Amino acid sequence: MIWNKHSNLEGQHAYLGASKYHWINYDSEKISETYSKHLATLKGTELHEFAASCIKLDQRLPRSKKTLNMYVNDAIGYGMRPEQLLYYSDNCFGTADSIILEKKGLLRIHDLKTGLIPAHMEQLEIYAALFCLEYHHKPSELEMELRIYQNDEILVMNPTAEDIVPIMDKIITFDKIINKIKSEED
Repeated sequence: MIWNKHSNLEGQHAYLGASKYHWINYDSEKISETYSKHLATLKGTELHEFAASCIKLDQRLPRSKKTLNMYVNDAIGYGMRPEQLLYYSDNCFGTADSIILEKKGLLRIHDLKTGLIPAHMEQLEIYAALFCLEYHHKPSELEMELRIYQNDEILVMNPTAEDIVPIMDKIITFDKIINKIKSEED
């Protein structure tokens, strides 16, 4: 047998591929819906990359009430770092869209949401907990402002230590549980 060569596709997965076999049970409406969501995800990834580049290059966008413009301009205005990985362990880490610890002890974390599904502050609270764990800051000694930019609006939360400490405790506890299970498998 002489097999056809498809070297340009090696390492890739087709949307209608065998490893994502659930599509064989879809009808036309469901495949349209799922593929549209897939395209929206790809667009969101590109928008995040664009925003991070603008912030790194200190390139403001035209002033407007559009989500992307407000997010980029605010991050630049506050001197934030884009796409910062926050790490507790191999079991628990994440990337904050933009973050800064200001000299006056204010931790700012901003998140850009490009989809239509309403965002949840819990994601940003986890970033705050990860920041405190990785950089050894007590939440009680910080002020925090968490912002979600979505649908041309800005949602703001100012969590306290009472909000963040329980998340830190769960991260520590759950990480130990996962590590114990991993060690039992070895």
